[in-house]
This record gives sequence, structure tokens and C-alpha cells, in this order.
Amino acid sequence: MRSLKFSVGAALMGCALLAQAAGNATEGQEKAAACGGCHGEDGNGAAPIFPKLAGQHPSYIYKQLMDFKTQKRVEPTMNAMAEPLSEDDMQDIAAFYATQKPTSESGAINARGKNLYLAGNAASGVPACSGCHSPAGSGNPQAVFPKLHGQYSAYVEKTLNDFKAGERGNDMNAMMRSVAAKLSEAEISAVAEYVSTLNH
Repeated sequence: MRSLKFSVGAALMGCALLAQAAGNATEGQEKAAACGGCHGEDGNGAAPIFPKLAGQHPSYIYKQLMDFKTQKRVEPTMNAMAEPLSEDDMQDIAAFYATQKPTSESGAINARGKNLYLAGNAASGVPACSGCHSPAGSGNPQAVFPKLHGQYSAYVEKTLNDFKAGERGNDMNAMMRSVAAKLSEAEISAVAEYVSTLNH
């Protein structure tokens, strides 16, 4: 029963965010100009410590901008960038980045990371990442789970470590904090490296 309630709740929240994130991509391109310094003009920023936004679900980008604006997600630079944005601004920016084509990173497939991503680690209670983010890393826009394929490994690793340390806490029902807490540093590095080489 608890899982059913969770699924219904996640679906309702996802539908609400999808409705909110129906922005204007053309207007969003102009509004996103200030974002290009870190995230690149097309959402494929060159610095691996910043996330790629190209092709990301608009519902997810909208949620993160709203969380930065309300400081539910704390990061001083992004808090300051999001603070003056209206809901329409956030919807438009999200729509623009969603229309951009993401790039994938090259490199050998990390076998340990692949196994963790697709099967988890039963011994330590780590579920498969693919359960929420899909086997191909395409995420789930209805549940507001982000696309991961092609994301910089350095950013994914930082994000997992932030969840593990409790430094990031805007995940629904502490799902990511719970998973990351069970991952070792080596596992985090391996799965981050694997995610970066997933093709879309």
C-alpha cells in the first residue's frame, strides 16, 4: 500500500511539474543567455563540474530552478541566478534547454559501473539506477527523474557525494540520499563513469 501511495503521489507531482514546465523555447533562449557561461550556449558546457542541460526534461530543469530560487537546493551562485526569475522565466529556460541536443562522453565502458547501474548491489541494499533513470539513462519526466546519459562523470560523482554527505537534500522522499549513503566512494566513481558513456 505504501508503494502504491508513493507511486500515485509521484505521478501527481510529476504531472503538476510537467504542466508548469510548458514554456516557450524561443523566449527561453534569450533568457538563458546568462546561463551560457557555465552551461554553454547549447547546454553542453565545457567545464565537467557543471551539469549538461541540453536535452534534459523541462520538468526537471524547472524543479531545480524553483528549488534554487526557494533555497531548497543550496548553491550560492545558482541561488543568486534563480532568485530574480519568474515562473514564466523558469518555464521558458527549461523549454529552451530541452530542445537542445546533448553530447555524450567517449571512453571505455566501466564494467563495475554498468553492473551497479543496471543491477544495483543486493549485498548493500543499493537498487539499480536504471529502475528510476531507465536502462538507457533517459530518465522519467512524469516522476521528474532526470536524464543521465552523457552527463559529465565529474558532475555525477559530485552530485552523488553531495547526496551521500547530506549536502544536497532536494530529492523527493530522500530517495537519492538513501541510495547514495549505501554507495562506497569506488562505486560512486564507477557508476558516474558509466553514466557518462551512455548513448542517448
